[in-house]
Amino acid sequence: MKRTMFLAFAALSCAFMALPAVAQQTPRTMSIVDLINVPSVGDFQISPDGMQLLYVRSDSDWDENGTRSHIWRINSDGTGLVQLTNGENSESSPRWAPDGTTIAFTTRRGDDDNSQIYLIPNTGGEAIVLTDHPTSPSRIQWSPDGQWIYFTAQDDKTEAEKAREEVNDNVFRYEEDRKSTHLWRVHVESREIEPVTEGDYSLRGYNLSRDGSLIAVHRAPSPLYDDALNAEVWLMNSDGSNARQLTSNTVSEGGASISPDNSTVMFLADANEAMNDYYYNERLFVVPASGGTPELVLSGSMYDVNGAYWSEDGSSIYFRANTGIRQNIYQVRLGNREVTPFTEGDHSIRGWAYSPEARLHAITASSPTSPGDIELIAVARNGRREGEARQVTHLFDHLARDFRIPQVEAVQWQGEDGVTVEGLLFYPLDYQSGTRYPLVVQTHGGPASSDKFSFFSSSRYEPVLTSMGYFVFKPNYRGSTGYGDEFLRDMVGNYFNQAHKDVMTGVDYLIDRGLVDGDRMAKMGWSAGGHMTNKIITYTDRFKAASSGAGAINWISMYAQSDVRIYRTPWFGGTPWDENSPIDQYMADSPLFDVHRVTTPTIVLVGENDPRVPMPQSVELYRALKHNGVPSHLYVAPNQGHGWRELQQRLFKANVELDWFERWVMDREYEWEKSPVHPEEGEEGQIS
Repeated sequence: MKRTMFLAFAALSCAFMALPAVAQQTPRTMSIVDLINVPSVGDFQISPDGMQLLYVRSDSDWDENGTRSHIWRINSDGTGLVQLTNGENSESSPRWAPDGTTIAFTTRRGDDDNSQIYLIPNTGGEAIVLTDHPTSPSRIQWSPDGQWIYFTAQDDKTEAEKAREEVNDNVFRYEEDRKSTHLWRVHVESREIEPVTEGDYSLRGYNLSRDGSLIAVHRAPSPLYDDALNAEVWLMNSDGSNARQLTSNTVSEGGASISPDNSTVMFLADANEAMNDYYYNERLFVVPASGGTPELVLSGSMYDVNGAYWSEDGSSIYFRANTGIRQNIYQVRLGNREVTPFTEGDHSIRGWAYSPEARLHAITASSPTSPGDIELIAVARNGRREGEARQVTHLFDHLARDFRIPQVEAVQWQGEDGVTVEGLLFYPLDYQSGTRYPLVVQTHGGPASSDKFSFFSSSRYEPVLTSMGYFVFKPNYRGSTGYGDEFLRDMVGNYFNQAHKDVMTGVDYLIDRGLVDGDRMAKMGWSAGGHMTNKIITYTDRFKAASSGAGAINWISMYAQSDVRIYRTPWFGGTPWDENSPIDQYMADSPLFDVHRVTTPTIVLVGENDPRVPMPQSVELYRALKHNGVPSHLYVAPNQGHGWRELQQRLFKANVELDWFERWVMDREYEWEKSPVHPEEGEEGQIS
């Protein structure tokens, strides 16, 4: 069933109706800089009495070419907004003391060599440093009695390593010299720090029980990404004693949390019900704290679970789930496994916190008209939702009023094999029925992910493209999450089985509807979206321009170069290194071996220090395109990893892609958007 969402018109109408006539202004189109300058709100924390909230607000700082984050406090009724911190460096991880009088957070100030834990009174004043740890504390959590603050930190360098460093002896063992992460705690009154865990393993996460007597942890043999499959759930006393292992398998678990009565531990795993195979939609499991066989809470694969909390009394679990183009919170009763929606809507629940003491949920729901202000939802004694959500912050109310926001439509079509596929379509701002428009196809990363109703990003800049007359199409191709295991696991055994065909049948569906001009189309994507771009340009010549961001071109070399192999082994049915390895499948799924077919002008973008899809993959693509006479440029962001963080780099990425699309798709000049701090730069014609 097709469902059309014209969210922008309704939101704009409501916004204008609420304004006095004298205050109404004609909304304008969003620019790239506007998108970059939209602040973010996250890591919000409900006070113990439920009367206040803390949150971290991050803003663009063009002078520093990055973002700056500070901690804010607001009353639960939306009054009394106060900025609590304003240090030279960003602050993060605000955490209420159990009595609500003090707030702990992390930052680096003064002579700190790295971040430390600081304390500040809730009434305000100067923050004081609590820790002097040789490495940066993170994931801080108060003990329920307020005596301790727990934190994780990497192990310090050995004395031998420090001695070598003194004489600039900087040779290292690849991957083997990575430092493990362990759990520590600091006594708030004495400021003494003591280890809670130590040994030849690394922690991937932890959670204190509500009474503070137990800790659930995820222990892995090493800090390497691939050792997630060998990580297990452990339970220990709050001082680290009496550690016992609760799971034993070769799947990756996360999010372990102890029930209110300390009898059960829940966790998430992308595994089948028996937990003997992985690469599934994320599932919710429970296991007795005394040990035993983990039990699947929700049968089937209807939900891709992205987080969970125990209810106040432990009789139910709240969980956040991706269902394709939407993400909402649900509640499951453990007695009868009845599932009820806790939130509903065409949005993505990006941020979520729950306080059983205050019986409040705090959420941010990102939609095409707002990144999501903080809202509070009360729950009754029985754990059921009580009343409507109450908006607390109003940071983003102006967006739908001040800017022209594109209409968004949820679309469905049939894949080549008859399976229903879903996606999102963004309309040109001045769309007129009966007219065909150019199209930009954007494919999401992951690929175990999905494009959902949410606000726009500067990396995909949908409002800018639609203001220039393009449709923007985001297909949730085979391999996406939220559509069941069969849909997700279509890639197992052959990465490009139906995924790229889903993209093209979606394009044909839009052309058949009379919306899109099939002779004016561009393709773009980052990470797995870049993999898809590389495949598409070898599969068809129907696109006039393409941008490949951090995409794989050669799965054989990629397997060794990347820091991740655990998800790639199932795609091809084994490693490329063993006897009788599936090399034919690796080659069949590698666009490199079909790159001689490419005629689409394609730019390539990558971070210089990308560990996930390393730069050599982009170099292989670029050199192949240049050798075959295909117009191409390779753009490298220095010192960047899998994402481009610097504001100028983010602006450049959007500008260079828009220039490329305008040149090859529309045959027209593009005027580069200028940087706010360097208005003399950013002139058109920066590429050749």
